[in-house]
Amino acid sequence: MSRTPKPARPRPRLPLSLLNLRREEIRPVLIASLFFFCVLTALMLLRPARDALGMQRGIESIRWLFVGTGLLTLAVNPLFGWLVSRLRRLQFIAVTYGFFVLSLVGFWALLVFAPGSVGQRSGQLFYVWFSVFNLFATMVFWALLADRFTTEQGKRLFALISVGGTLGAIFGPWLTSQLARPLGTPSLLLVAGGFLLLALAAARLLVRVAPDRAAPVPRGAGSAPASENERIGGSAWAGLRAVFRSPYLAGIAGYVLLMSMLGTFIYFTRLQMVATVSDSLDARAALLGSIDMWTQVAVLALQLTLTGRIIRRFGLGVALAILPVASALGFIGLAIYGSFVVLILLEATNRAVQRGITRPAREALFTAVSREDKYKAKAFVDTFIYRTGDLVGAQTEGLLGRLGLALGGLASVVVPLAALWAALGIWLGREQARQPPPGHIAPAAEPPPRIARVPSPPSPQAPQQ
Repeated sequence: MSRTPKPARPRPRLPLSLLNLRREEIRPVLIASLFFFCVLTALMLLRPARDALGMQRGIESIRWLFVGTGLLTLAVNPLFGWLVSRLRRLQFIAVTYGFFVLSLVGFWALLVFAPGSVGQRSGQLFYVWFSVFNLFATMVFWALLADRFTTEQGKRLFALISVGGTLGAIFGPWLTSQLARPLGTPSLLLVAGGFLLLALAAARLLVRVAPDRAAPVPRGAGSAPASENERIGGSAWAGLRAVFRSPYLAGIAGYVLLMSMLGTFIYFTRLQMVATVSDSLDARAALLGSIDMWTQVAVLALQLTLTGRIIRRFGLGVALAILPVASALGFIGLAIYGSFVVLILLEATNRAVQRGITRPAREALFTAVSREDKYKAKAFVDTFIYRTGDLVGAQTEGLLGRLGLALGGLASVVVPLAALWAALGIWLGREQARQPPPGHIAPAAEPPPRIARVPSPPSPQAPQQ
């Protein structure tokens, strides 16, 4: 008697299970990673030059450049909101990246055809422009991801997608070191513009591959959510109003404000220590670039090993609280030892946790808001609120320095702020789980059923006397 052979069991796809990735998600994740790779490569090609040019007139001038950057981001926000209201999604993304590409071409033409006019003023202009460009380029990327992936996917996949950005952040400085001498520094601007065009092509491909997330509409709730090809509409100032109207969005804004303030404390501490190491522009740029490269290596290690597991195991709240705790401990160590090595460890840890753990968790918060808030409110938070934190942090650090308070005084300010920051992160993680799904419309209240009136029986007539 022959036995019927048992059907072969499908072998588990071990690499996909380790990455917590489903088969149908492979293409969107790869395209999104390529998108982020191109954006970060373009940014990191230019960042060391930005920092070195900004230091030409001293560290105090950078504090005032932060003021100019904050005012410019405030002025640009309603313009971006107007574009979001009037254009389709891919159209305003193309306009945003196209403007930055044209700006890079303009700076290249200035450096090539009018090198005599390039001085400290133009270096400061480039510093402010790059600071705005940096925020809007990454904000548009994450807004599109929050629009294409669900909240559950964001918790699983955003850390994995961030690996593409980390690779770009490593590749950018390396590419600068390879191309700066044979092509010249001005040509690097065109190379960065080319990567932005590749990022735009990846954005178009991502929209085609990852279909819109249409939330189910309850019966009787009206029409379905707007199609991808329809304009978002609304006011140019809707993002600002939404942040002050929604406690959830206001909490995200507060978290970003505190994160930016403490990051600025680290930034100016680094600039001061780098300034004492060398007064050469080239040496400073090389040192800053080296710090950036090794920081990205630490970020990559976190993204590939811990981030996804932390978010899945402990939730967004704990993931958001890790960076405040790490920053507080780092400043305490810096106040005790005060060495350049400790500073590098602090900055590397801060950036690694921020980009490897905090950023994917923070962006997952926006998957629970409406499409209009994903672009308008997010733009206001990620640009103006972020730069406001930079401005407040820069002026606070400068004030403490003028008062003669050393790193110990700075740590005494950082620790209570970090405690507030961590508490806000835990609260946001809990609130995110309570948010209704995007596009959800509460079912209309049904009117109470009409009760048929039963005619009352005629009253018996009184007997006639």
